[in-house]
Parts: sequence; C-alpha cells; structure tokens
Amino acid sequence: MTLVDTVKQDVASAMRAGEKERVAALRLVLSELQKNAKEGTADELAVLRRERKRRLESAAAFRDAGRAELADGEEAEARIIEGYLPAELPDDELRGIVAAAVAEIGAQSPKEMGQVMKAAMAVVGARADGKRVSALVREALNH
Repeated sequence: MTLVDTVKQDVASAMRAGEKERVAALRLVLSELQKNAKEGTADELAVLRRERKRRLESAAAFRDAGRAELADGEEAEARIIEGYLPAELPDDELRGIVAAAVAEIGAQSPKEMGQVMKAAMAVVGARADGKRVSALVREALNH
C-alpha cells in the first residue's frame, strides 16, 4: 500500500469520525502527494517534510502577528503530517553520522561542507531534516 492509499483511507476514516480539521489537513496533503506523483517525482517523504515545514513557518508567522488561534491550527496540521514521517534520528546518532562523513571525506574546513553534506545525507536519508544535518556539519567543520 502506498502512502497516497494510506492517506486516502485516513481521510475516509476522519470523515466518518467527523474530524473536520483532520479531514482538511489530510486532503491538502493528499492533493500535494497526488500532484507530486503526476509530476513524476517519487519522493513522497520530501512532500511531507515540505508540507510540515510550511505549516510550522505559517504557525511562527501567525504567532508573531498575535494570531495564536491560527498558529495552533497550523501546528496541529504539522503534527498530523509528522505522523506519516519516519522517526527522526536522535542528535547523538546524527552527530556520529556527521563525524563519520567528515572522516570519510577527510574534510578540514567549511569549504568542504557540500561534500560532507552529500555523504551524510546519503546515510541519513529521510530520517532527519537537512537543516539539522547542516547545522551539525557546520559545527563539526568549524572546530
């Protein structure tokens, strides 16, 4: 069963349960997943991460504007989307992967960040956000 099929089933279940907010959030995610599939891009997890990121950014903007109720809604949608993403790697495990990538490349300076990122992300895959990995690579290369 594909992720699209799972989300479709969850939309139907949420509709039967009368969970209007969940239905709305899942329909948006389903729409993005289907659009992504039509475009021929196969990375469903990237779509989910992008949609979660959009919700979190919107929530921060709403909070900054004093619109807590709208921020809460965006954060709730982000949590729904997170339920479909694989568990994130803990920081200590991520640091180990970054350290191994630095050693593998033999990186000595921040100029080699791109090579280290490529090696680290090949191991990390969808189990951590690129920003987290980038921050740890930058930290490792600046010491």
